[in-house]
Amino acid sequence: MSRTAEITRATRETSVSLRLALDGTGAGTRETGVGFLDHMLDLLARHGRLDLDVKVSGDLETGGHHTVEDTGIVLGQALDEALGDRAGIYRYGDAIVPMDEARALCAIDVSGRPYLRMLAELPAGSTGGFDHELLEEFFRAVVNNAKLTVHLEIQAAGNAHHMIEAAFKAFARALRGAVTIDPTEPGVPSTKGVL
Repeated sequence: MSRTAEITRATRETSVSLRLALDGTGAGTRETGVGFLDHMLDLLARHGRLDLDVKVSGDLETGGHHTVEDTGIVLGQALDEALGDRAGIYRYGDAIVPMDEARALCAIDVSGRPYLRMLAELPAGSTGGFDHELLEEFFRAVVNNAKLTVHLEIQAAGNAHHMIEAAFKAFARALRGAVTIDPTEPGVPSTKGVL
């Protein structure tokens, strides 16, 4: 069973091309024009064991908002497509990840019902062209388009870079657990029979 997707999305603000394989090794290239987002996508691919190629051109002269949000939208669409009917997956995943003084927790349900509960008090500012407020925008776009329930909390604060990195790593690890094939699951892991 090939759990892959290839999505392109073009608007007046951005052009996004993305290829995803759920059962990967972290391979691929990430080129969004927002250096810190590229770094976070590298972490997501590596710790989520996703093969991920992302190429984005966007209106960065207005800031990184459209690029970050649209990348999240397309990543979410690719996750949704690659998961198919969700048969045989563990469905739930969670992780707590420290990054030096910072720590993040993420719990995921591949529920078919998009919901994001995010608790993150980041300082105002930006890191590598990534406005800190875009952390929630990115994850909201992913969650809504992948139809995931995600609780993401930065539990210990400190350096903004470390806080955001811990959040991405926690999401990646939780996602990896949730989408892994469960050899004991004969179908869709829901009493409804669908997710």
